[in-house]
Amino acid sequence: MTKIAAIQLKGSGQPEANLEVAAHFIGAAASAGAQLVVLPEHFVYYNVRDTQAVATAEAGKGLARCFFAAQAKKHRLWLVAGTLPLFAESPEDRAKPYATSLLYNADGQEVAAYRKIHLFDVHVQKTGKRYCESDSYRHGTDPVVAPSPCGSIGMSVCYDLRFPELYRQLTERGAEILVAPSAFTAATGQAHWQLLLRARAVENLSYVVGANLCHRDHPKKPTWGGSAIIDPWGEVLAEMDDEEGFICADIDLARLAQLRQNMPVLEHHRLP
Repeated sequence: MTKIAAIQLKGSGQPEANLEVAAHFIGAAASAGAQLVVLPEHFVYYNVRDTQAVATAEAGKGLARCFFAAQAKKHRLWLVAGTLPLFAESPEDRAKPYATSLLYNADGQEVAAYRKIHLFDVHVQKTGKRYCESDSYRHGTDPVVAPSPCGSIGMSVCYDLRFPELYRQLTERGAEILVAPSAFTAATGQAHWQLLLRARAVENLSYVVGANLCHRDHPKKPTWGGSAIIDPWGEVLAEMDDEEGFICADIDLARLAQLRQNMPVLEHHRLP
């Protein structure tokens, strides 16, 4: 049995304050026994407009990257560090950064980086708000699965949840735990957030961890919250409402293996 945690945050325009709150809940989750902790999407530089400036500041050892490494090492846990705007390594690829989710091991080392593939370019009809992530970010291209002592981690971010083909690729590459740092809008989150988490869990017979930003009554950009941990049978192991905090759940990879053996949908699919 392994204990995993999702942290839910509000985010503010002050990166240092956001990290201070995150540190509190990372420590609390570690004290509860969590070995893998997942943070929400872009909570550090919440509502930042100049993503290029942040990406430049975070190249190498920036404020957030140093914080994540120190927290993972301090608490001896694996950390999915939400997302940061980060440039590619090659200088010619710096017109826009990628929305990048970093994975840290218990020694504080960056061991994987996933660049968000599906960008949220959507007009939310219910609220009339328009979102266009591709104005600020480049599309990633590569699915990422990383081995860990907790199980193989398939990485994704927020809007990716609407694209099941990504998660099938992650599972085919060995993923057992699918993580989704997110900032789901309140309108789309109310309609689909937990439904999507449970669907991705059931169709891939995998654990799913959705760590979301919360603040449903935010005057400009309300986010849904509702962070949850789902088991491979679609059962909700732990969930939150619209408050900051964390949830933990025990996962059992032996049970996951048994479910996949008894219900071998991953072997039965026929379409490419």
